Amino acid sequence: MKGGQKLPALDGFRLVAAFLVVCIHTSPFASWTELGDFWLTRVLARVAVPFFFMTSGYFLACSGWRGFGRTMKKLLLLYGCAILLYLPLNWYNGGLTPLQWLQKLLVDGTFYHLWYFPAVLLGLLIARQTARLGMPAALILAALLYLVGLAGDSYYGLAARIPVFAAGYDKLFAISSYTRNGLFFAPLFILMGAAGYRLRPRMAMVGLLLTLTLMSVEGFVLHAGMIQRHDSMYIFLPLVMLCLFSLLLTADGCRRRDFQEISLLVYLLHPWCIVLVRGAAKLLGLEAILIYNSLGHFAAVLLGSICAAFVLERLRPARPEPHARAWRETDLAAVVANAKTLQAALAPGCRLMAVVKADAYGHGALAVARALRRRAGIRAFAVSCLQEGVALRRHGVRGTILILGYTPPDQARQLFCWRLTQAVVDEAHGAALAARGWPLHVHVALDTGMHRLGVPAEDTAAIARLFTLPCLRIDGVFSHLCVADSREQSDIAYTQGQLEAFYAALRALRASGHEPGTVHIQASYGIWNLQPQPCGFARAGIALYGVRSNPAPVEHPLPLQPVLALRARIAAVRDVRAGDAAGYGLAFCPQRDSRLAVISVGYGDGLPRELPQKGGQVLICGQRCPMVGWLCMDQLLADVTDLPQVAAGDVATLIGRDGMAELSAEEIAACCGMLTNELLSQLSARLPVIPVGNRRTIHTDHGEAKTVAASGAGF
Repeated sequence: MKGGQKLPALDGFRLVAAFLVVCIHTSPFASWTELGDFWLTRVLARVAVPFFFMTSGYFLACSGWRGFGRTMKKLLLLYGCAILLYLPLNWYNGGLTPLQWLQKLLVDGTFYHLWYFPAVLLGLLIARQTARLGMPAALILAALLYLVGLAGDSYYGLAARIPVFAAGYDKLFAISSYTRNGLFFAPLFILMGAAGYRLRPRMAMVGLLLTLTLMSVEGFVLHAGMIQRHDSMYIFLPLVMLCLFSLLLTADGCRRRDFQEISLLVYLLHPWCIVLVRGAAKLLGLEAILIYNSLGHFAAVLLGSICAAFVLERLRPARPEPHARAWRETDLAAVVANAKTLQAALAPGCRLMAVVKADAYGHGALAVARALRRRAGIRAFAVSCLQEGVALRRHGVRGTILILGYTPPDQARQLFCWRLTQAVVDEAHGAALAARGWPLHVHVALDTGMHRLGVPAEDTAAIARLFTLPCLRIDGVFSHLCVADSREQSDIAYTQGQLEAFYAALRALRASGHEPGTVHIQASYGIWNLQPQPCGFARAGIALYGVRSNPAPVEHPLPLQPVLALRARIAAVRDVRAGDAAGYGLAFCPQRDSRLAVISVGYGDGLPRELPQKGGQVLICGQRCPMVGWLCMDQLLADVTDLPQVAAGDVATLIGRDGMAELSAEEIAACCGMLTNELLSQLSARLPVIPVGNRRTIHTDHGEAKTVAASGAGF
């Protein structure tokens, strides 16, 4: 373990929890000590399933519950596969009536360990809905449900002495064999995980020892008094889990997908291993060791489960590692901070509309939109086309999504079904959209001098006619300033003329009895170079990502942070003698013995092919290294002669920071005579986008930063 590197504590404890579940179903110490086995399997091991519930809640809450539907689908698929896996054993044990099948399918699970799946599915539904009330209220409601379940579990002997309670639980047990289900048991722990409370490590450790001791005493007292109907729920169990989960969160620093999958497979497969171990023991005459010796039986089942899990995990097709070749990193914390800075610069009552077209200028539209909505309160987004709007809606992005570009009228049904707001690009377009008969939300574009899209601002009659069209609900009017990025006096005057034309059109519209709705004309450079405007929205595009289109100064600079970094692996290092040539066209001919790093990124990833010829550089080990030769489709060459430590597998930074050095997107774009918008938006889709502002960043064995995604499922 290197300097302060954190452990995969949560994923590591998944394995411990799976081990404890195997203990529950094999009773390792039953042949040796009844009380010791009771403590292990009926007290200590009861932390396993609540831990799985808490991990589900924790990771879903970390993503703002946006992975809820995906998690539910995954759990349903796993449950379906598990049902099929245990059908032979269900058949061997005897048939069930249709009503019994329904009860087991929805509540008890179709095999004794599969109760977890209907429990977590129902528990997640309850937790998701109650979480909307706020965490304190949700936890109180879940705790009350837990107390009801507790009285029907470990404290049933006491509750049953009260006739009304006994009658109520009798009716409940006709539906569910136990109260350890998704109504009473799961919601509390899912919400505790979602809350993610972290105690100070010393307090958590002392608390864990104390509460575990108290839960042990509680368990022994209840067991001795024969009060328990079952033993899944204790008064002190939530406190034990609070302290345990807090310790794990403090120590947790990375994800281990193999731990997740092995723990899941051990959980699913161990009942089959119990059956197979018993069968093998009888065939081999080893009953004394593998059946009647509880420790031997446990060891054989655990070993068989782990071996089967390892084999199946290795058979799983490997997913491509996003850091293997080249990738984009987007700092979501930076984009959220930029949004708040821009919002503060707007006029009172004016709200920020986040422009996420062209995959958020190459930054990953979905991750950016989700972060802005959840963490910056952004409720309006702008895209360029129908496909971009639908993609956001498909992944659960709510709020206004305005399509700034043209959508053919025959796609009006899609606009309606996906609740998208369409820009009306001229009067004919508006009439054609209305003729389709679908009630649509639209914003009317005005042409104030750019002569691109929009109804001419001076044609007030045409603008007014659009407001009389059936089926169009006009929620806003907007225009675009075409030279707001320039500080030349002539351009400043032209921009002022556009503003006057826009506001004159709005006055005429109101005079004719039509309310224009939410109006907007400022884009990024309108925010930088103009005074705050009396509008409802300001459309921030390139500014949102912390860069400018060009290096020219602006009137009102803002403290914005660059959001994107572009990195790539060094595939190889080559020694080239003085006078030898390298690359296409043998364009690089060194005057000294040189070392060249072959970096796995090229013009196929969206970089300009002439970048090396224009003085392009990369950052390696915190140092600037010149690109040489011609850029290839998939690789480029950099001179690392002065960095003898560079080796294959190291990371090169093309945009972003490395140590104290930085290469900005503006610098690269200006080098090639491009706009920064142009450079960023043409980055290829084959470069994976890795959000880093809401993920854990760890260090690999090679020392480079690596971000890892979190699992939303309990296993």
